[in-house]
Amino acid sequence: MTGNVRRRGSGRAGGGDAVYGLGLIGALVWYIGQADGFWPGVLGVLKALVWPAFVVYDLLRFLAG
Repeated sequence: MTGNVRRRGSGRAGGGDAVYGLGLIGALVWYIGQADGFWPGVLGVLKALVWPAFVVYDLLRFLAG
């Protein structure tokens, strides 16, 4: 049985996950700090989950000139 062991993944560390996690925490702090009520806070949580989309959109808009 020891000869048929399968490995999952490539053995590399997931540094991108850590960057996304830190960005998520930072975005939560920012958006919730800017909210002035319950529903804007809920919207802030949703925005924090998709913050990379906002970054890529603004970067592409900037590059397009």
